[in-house]
Amino acid sequence: MDAIAPLLTGLSAFSLYFLISLIALLLFKVVYTLFTPHDEWALVKEKNVAAGCALSGAIIGFAIALGSAASNSVSLIDFAVWAVVALLAQLVAYLIVRLFMPKISQRIEADELPAGLVLGATSIAIGIINAASMTY
Repeated sequence: MDAIAPLLTGLSAFSLYFLISLIALLLFKVVYTLFTPHDEWALVKEKNVAAGCALSGAIIGFAIALGSAASNSVSLIDFAVWAVVALLAQLVAYLIVRLFMPKISQRIEADELPAGLVLGATSIAIGIINAASMTY
């Protein structure tokens, strides 16, 4: 029985972090699509490939940072704070691309694949940089 107790404790912690991560991912999708002038989710449902690439990159970038937050946090509160930081970093990624491509939303709505790829790739890059910066 002594060998099972640590396993159950670890499983409990895993379950909490995993559940909070899933909630954070859903919250991210809602906040991100409200933040951008175009509705990526609606565009993806209409088979807009550029929107799919942009939104996928944002989700992957967020998940990379979220994974780092889960690995490096010292508590669930700490994890939640870093999840918010990861969300904000993804919003900054969108703003960075918009700075260089002011019509990024119109281009994605027009299903211009290069625009979606640039936004998606920038979101992943920001996620990687964010994750690497979350170490203590």
